[in-house]
Amino acid sequence: MNTGDTAFLLVSSALVLLMTPGLGLFYGGMVRTRNVLGTIMHSFFALGLVTVIWILWGYTLAFGPDVGGVIGSFKYFGLAGVGLDPHPTYGPTIPHVLFMIFQCMFAVITPALITGAFAERMKFSAYVVFTALWLTLVYCPLAHWVWGGGWLGKLGALDFAGGAVVHINSGLAALAAVLVIGRRQGFPSEAFIPHNLPMTLTGAGLLWFGWFGFNAGSALAANGQAAGAFVATHVAGAAATVSWVVIERLHRGRATTLGAASGAIAGLAGITPAAGFVGPLSALIIGLLAGGVCYFGVTLKSRFNYDDSLDVFGIHGLSGIFGVLATGLFAQAAIGGNNGLFFGNAAQFGIQIVAMVVSAVFAFVVTYILLKLIDRVIGLRISEEDESSGLDLSQHSETGYSTA
Repeated sequence: MNTGDTAFLLVSSALVLLMTPGLGLFYGGMVRTRNVLGTIMHSFFALGLVTVIWILWGYTLAFGPDVGGVIGSFKYFGLAGVGLDPHPTYGPTIPHVLFMIFQCMFAVITPALITGAFAERMKFSAYVVFTALWLTLVYCPLAHWVWGGGWLGKLGALDFAGGAVVHINSGLAALAAVLVIGRRQGFPSEAFIPHNLPMTLTGAGLLWFGWFGFNAGSALAANGQAAGAFVATHVAGAAATVSWVVIERLHRGRATTLGAASGAIAGLAGITPAAGFVGPLSALIIGLLAGGVCYFGVTLKSRFNYDDSLDVFGIHGLSGIFGVLATGLFAQAAIGGNNGLFFGNAAQFGIQIVAMVVSAVFAFVVTYILLKLIDRVIGLRISEEDESSGLDLSQHSETGYSTA
């Protein structure tokens, strides 16, 4: 056991936890006033619900001993055997229980990301049921395939901190959700204007800050790879902020604060799978391209007339897809993992394509089926009257802002 590594992972776990309330603020500022509390509640409640599930059965399904390359066994059910001694695979210099809680924070934020797609129109009860089932049947299997000893990891897929497990997974689940639940009243003719962009920018800043724990912490040690991931994370986020704003200025004639925040998140998500495998210059290129890819990806909403309220697919889904593929291009064995195509290993790019396609198809199909079943049993959507009055009053009997 190494005390420096342990201290580093404790701090990284806390940073990743901070990302979820940061996400709540990021999303909360983009909805209308009557839905701000309901939107923030989606993220905040995930901290409680997902943690309970993770402790009982989520962790063992994701990281328990491999069963056929598909799922973890129930060896760690209720955290049985997950104690203070290191695990030989999951961080040989840190307590096993610390690795568990670090991964718990990833499990918390991933379903919270999805909520931006169906913001302003899903029943809270349906959200709770969906989150519990989605974590169990979608997140845990995919995390096992990539990180827990499953078949994608054995194939050689590279995903340093969650391009497939977090961003493709949540982004394609979000796309399935908007297709099942349908559009908000008034979309697309009505303008849905963010009610509090300072709140959104504050949330984006907290996400950027927490992302250092998300990516650098995934080295599972306070070492050179963690330092490289830290630098790559910041460089990509900065580059995408610039590229999004420049493209927006050229395309629409204005550089917006929402665009800057969206660009930052696109770059941070895009570098996530590659952060521990690439140098600063590669991270700069990935960030610049991710900003452009996601900027034009967001315009798909108006072309295809689907209502992804807060652009979860356009930003997280597409940045995850791009990032997983970019890892297969820019990865360097001298930094970590394997060489990518640009460093003489074309096979790695092929493996990344497989990982991207499998993750996207699995997340979309299973999420679509789950939502259809939940809709049939308890219903997904609030009534038209409740949608007019807002989530805050109809689902929580509260208001975000006093009129007194």
